[in-house]
Amino acid sequence: EALMSLYKLFWDEFSSWYLEMAKPAYQQPIDKKTYEATLGFFDSLLRLLHPFMPFITEELWQALAERKAGESIMVSEMPKEVSFSNDLIDTFEKVKEVIAGVRTIRLQKNIPNKEELSLEVIGQYNTDFDTVISKMGNLTSINTVAEKDPTSVSFLVGTTEFSVPLGNNIDIEAELKRLNDELKYLEGFLKSVAAKLSNEKFVANAKPEIVENERKKQADAESKIKTIKESIANLNK
Repeated sequence: EALMSLYKLFWDEFSSWYLEMAKPAYQQPIDKKTYEATLGFFDSLLRLLHPFMPFITEELWQALAERKAGESIMVSEMPKEVSFSNDLIDTFEKVKEVIAGVRTIRLQKNIPNKEELSLEVIGQYNTDFDTVISKMGNLTSINTVAEKDPTSVSFLVGTTEFSVPLGNNIDIEAELKRLNDELKYLEGFLKSVAAKLSNEKFVANAKPEIVENERKKQADAESKIKTIKESIANLNK
């Protein structure tokens, strides 16, 4: 059951992110290389899922390509293990956070997905996946700036700040209320983490990774509080 849940999570994650990246522009054909790679990925996933979902995976596998008489997923080889890059996976996890941040702003501000936005970045940033971020966030541009737009809504990915200028799309009064509510929550959260870390008994007896995790929580909260205070100051100008 646990393994099946893991496969299902992988399937959901793959299908939602990969298919959206591979999807061609509106009314445009998909290129052959992307199409064949997509079929290859699905072939591997279906073979992995087959022991747990035999009938539907057989049906889908047969539809992916022309099969010989009697050919079945039941007797096809499992995908072979290949090398992979943890750095690439970690980088793409950050890319997903950026896209999720932009989409959260759209949701919070009721901005339709069809409306193009721009993204500003303050801090170190890997531009290798800008094309993916622009496509999945429907962005006209991604620019590194020294100061963010006063009307922008920001979010952090690690220690890098991203912001979406909203112009006339922002309700300044409502945004200030949201920021102040979030600031109040984070200050309370930071106080509780700081109290835990100042407890010598906790630091001495807890596992090193637990203590390190609490320190990371503290640093993240401090960084977010700084960003929120800057946003409040900009909106109050």
